[in-house]
Amino acid sequence: MNEGKLVQLAGKHTQLLIKVGESAEIIHWGKRIDGESKSSGLSLERPVPYGRLDVDVPVSVHPELGRGSFGSPGLEGHRSGFDWAPVFVIEHIEQCDQSLSIICTDTLAGLRLTTELMIDDHDVLKVRHTLQNIKPENYQVNRLSSTLPLPPRVNELMTYSGRWVNEFQTQRQLLQHGGYQQENRRGRTSHEHYPALIAGSRHFDEMNGDVWGFHFAWSGNHRLRVDAKADGRRYFQAEVIYLPGEISLAQGESVTTPWLYASYSDAGLNGMSQQFHAHVRAEILPKEVKNKLRPVHLNTWEGIYFDHDPEYIMSMATQSAQMGVERFIIDDGWFRGRTGDKAGLGDWFLDPTKYPQGLEPIVQHVNGLGMEFGLWFEPEMINKNSDLYRNHPEWLLAVEGYEQPTGRNQYVIDLKNEDAFNYLFERLDYFLSTYNIAYIKWDMNREVVQPGHNGMASAYQQTLNYYRLVDQVRAKHPKVEIESCAAGGGRIDYEILKRTHRFWTSDNNDALERQTIQRGMSYFFPPEVMGSHIGASYCHSTRRRHTIQFRGLSALFGHMGIELDPVKEEVSEKQGFERYVTLHKALRPLLHNGTSWRISADDPAHQIQAVVAKDFSEAVVLVAQLSMPTHSLSGHLRVPGLDRQAQYRITLLDKPLNYEDIVNYQPPWTINGCELSGAWCEEVGLTMPILDPESAVLIHFQRIS
Repeated sequence: MNEGKLVQLAGKHTQLLIKVGESAEIIHWGKRIDGESKSSGLSLERPVPYGRLDVDVPVSVHPELGRGSFGSPGLEGHRSGFDWAPVFVIEHIEQCDQSLSIICTDTLAGLRLTTELMIDDHDVLKVRHTLQNIKPENYQVNRLSSTLPLPPRVNELMTYSGRWVNEFQTQRQLLQHGGYQQENRRGRTSHEHYPALIAGSRHFDEMNGDVWGFHFAWSGNHRLRVDAKADGRRYFQAEVIYLPGEISLAQGESVTTPWLYASYSDAGLNGMSQQFHAHVRAEILPKEVKNKLRPVHLNTWEGIYFDHDPEYIMSMATQSAQMGVERFIIDDGWFRGRTGDKAGLGDWFLDPTKYPQGLEPIVQHVNGLGMEFGLWFEPEMINKNSDLYRNHPEWLLAVEGYEQPTGRNQYVIDLKNEDAFNYLFERLDYFLSTYNIAYIKWDMNREVVQPGHNGMASAYQQTLNYYRLVDQVRAKHPKVEIESCAAGGGRIDYEILKRTHRFWTSDNNDALERQTIQRGMSYFFPPEVMGSHIGASYCHSTRRRHTIQFRGLSALFGHMGIELDPVKEEVSEKQGFERYVTLHKALRPLLHNGTSWRISADDPAHQIQAVVAKDFSEAVVLVAQLSMPTHSLSGHLRVPGLDRQAQYRITLLDKPLNYEDIVNYQPPWTINGCELSGAWCEEVGLTMPILDPESAVLIHFQRIS
């Protein structure tokens, strides 16, 4: 038995105790316990049962087959069939406040492994590994994962699934034996396999239970897994999926895993989310996001698609400004040969037939109306029906001799090809240098098939070079803001958020579907990075219709925008858009800086969310009726997070037009308001109104004493 050395990393509420001996093992990750004795580690020493290895085998931060760890190892690789089962020995540890670096070496295998762990004051843990080859022959890396332990009481998972226009769907499953695995091989973060999951004690919910949340900050192929070992121990792993031959390290070369972000909370899903939100705001978001109000958008796509006429677009801009829009974006269809989605991608030159006077008159018109101007690009994509492909067919990300399937009638450009990379940067730089463009909507509308560079797999390098392209654009044009669009929801993760300013959450603007999509996203992202637009009454992705009231309130809590043609809309609709834009602006400082809460409902037909001001001075609560009420009465609304000792004035800010017509009478407080203590609001609550399906009410809480 080796007691080893105990090292502590602590956040505000949570703590890691790491036993450092021959390897490093996290023996406690949970509530912060201060003042424990030197025997604390001894209390967690495990027995060694018969019928197994004669020594205790830790689930270390880097599990090793060579030590008898029979689960998924942290590293799989070889050197021409040799050095395939390394055993690393700790050479040096370095601790600095809330970070720890562990350097290990296997001199026989010729490998050095550096592990970094960091925890911040928001109780978010970051982990990554760097593997270096220190022998002459190349070392082939097949897998390199980050591993974190989970306690035996973790027996339920909340995982993500989805598809295009149906992203961020969550589901529950038990974790008793075996495990769970999720693989994404689509070349981007993807709609289907968002790289995150949550593990916890049985029946954890928004307000209760121990939960451990994990987010893998990588915008490409990945694998997540949770295993319940035969002895009852549990652990989580995250890794890049390396395609065959992608990572071959010459002597002195190294590869570093993406950061794995994780956070523990004993206050259920809300506690976990609030920690992630605080970390994102403090450590990840570019400064310009935190220091600037998020401007209300109008994007032209669902209004005009590929039908571009400068005079008409300027009339759209005029009416957008009248509704309070602050940023006007021209979407797909502005460049040469782009009359549909089968041609033109790659030819990033303004179409002279559509824009005979150039882009400058529109930019000046938009700026003259007091709005910022934005432009759509899809730099990584190419149509074969384009001058670019006809001149440079070798720039395809492909394997020569194969005809890969198209996606959205397009292919991918090989960003490892320096000529192709430099062409894309030059084209982006040209437009950003020539026009007063404040914003890029950066799209990526297809999955990646056979990502080959000179015949070899290049999915990993494609992702890195995508980061490099964005970084190079940001360095040259630091004031330009960028949206990660990717067909809505296809590339949403912490690593790309370091380089961009908002996400297009989904191509689905259906307000009912957006309620679920946006809720799923909210577990790891604060509202201000979530693009949420008011679409037309007829939704083009679901063919469903909703009132302006339900559409407006469903878009209210994110980074608001409008996705339609205001010229064609009726006066009553435009008045509705203006109303919700004005309401969003009034609430924007609260929504984008406050503490978010997902509130459990007595009726599962409800979905409730709230934002409470940091100083507890006010709050807003959105109650959305997703379907028919389960009962004739809908229970009570209990609102957490207020100052329990304070008194609040409670009023309805917004309600459906037929609100008082569908019942004999609604709860009197919704008509005349009322005054209650924060404690009453949290413990007892307010009687819920009766609502029609696919409608909502917005409630305001204002502290009065």
